[in-house]
Amino acid sequence: MSKEYNIAVIPGDGTGPEVVAEGVKVLETVADISGFSFKFTYYRLGGDHYKATGEILSDETIESLATSDAICLGAIGHPDVRPGILEKGILLKLRFHFDQYVNLRPVKLYEGVDTPLKDKGPADIDFVVVRENTEGLYAGAGGYLKRGTPDEVAVQESINTRKGVERCLRYAFEYCRKRNRRKKLTLCGKTNVLTFAFDLWERAFYEVAKEYPDIETDYAHVDAICMWMVKNPEWFDVIVTDNMFGDIITDLAAMIQGGMGIAAGANINPDGVSMFEPIGGSAPKYTGKGIINPIAAISSAQLMLETLGEEKAASFIESAVIKVLRDDLKNVGAGKMGFTTGEVGDLVADYIQKNS
Repeated sequence: MSKEYNIAVIPGDGTGPEVVAEGVKVLETVADISGFSFKFTYYRLGGDHYKATGEILSDETIESLATSDAICLGAIGHPDVRPGILEKGILLKLRFHFDQYVNLRPVKLYEGVDTPLKDKGPADIDFVVVRENTEGLYAGAGGYLKRGTPDEVAVQESINTRKGVERCLRYAFEYCRKRNRRKKLTLCGKTNVLTFAFDLWERAFYEVAKEYPDIETDYAHVDAICMWMVKNPEWFDVIVTDNMFGDIITDLAAMIQGGMGIAAGANINPDGVSMFEPIGGSAPKYTGKGIINPIAAISSAQLMLETLGEEKAASFIESAVIKVLRDDLKNVGAGKMGFTTGEVGDLVADYIQKNS
């Protein structure tokens, strides 16, 4: 009997359902030729559900999600819901509950995709960011004193534990070794100012590095990372960093690889339930127009397969994405592709069927 994967699907808000549909289409196509199958269970979470019911994410829904092999997420963010409510109540809650302590962001410029960097091409932009995903400033520690008065004080604390830092670092070292490209791991921090948090990160980094003599190690301040990511992206192989810095530099990285429409990401618990999503937001102004680029959602499905151990099937998706970006799409921007959202998904699926 073939393996069946139980995949939870959260289409989300705005254009989320449109791009998720194309990711599911491609997953079903690759499953048909790879000897396994999927059972998709849909969860209507997001702004519309919140507005209609007042519910963000129930305990019962979390219990149901826990039975899945992976979660496929569209996008969270609704123009009629105050920023932070859905993001904290769904995205962060899921990351923390399922202990998805690694945010994985491949940054790869494909042939046929424009980058804003002068004189840089696909050979120069091919690295991965490993971001710690459950600690740091996003842990939610802090509060107010004398709120609403002229003497108001707001404190937000960055929580970094040895356990949390070290397991993220070990994942990064292992990933760098498995990637087997330049075998260079760069720690991104701010040791000259954030002297407590990044002293822990730096000490742990070099202590763990002793167990990986085949991996070259490097350190750079976050501001330098941003500068060199623009000036010399070819210097990087794998970058590991904390939650906030990772959040910031991966948006910059998405731009140099061609834009949010093709940037995919994963929230990973290597021993539990992981969640896969396009990096771009819900883009409500494009909802229902069929012009949003689904490549990021399709590539996040590729990341899901890699994490599930179906690497050959994942390679089928990447080969198809490379072909479509190189030979078919006029541009990766919304409304500029020369195809509708569904047609782009069809192009990827058709290539997989005919060439895998």
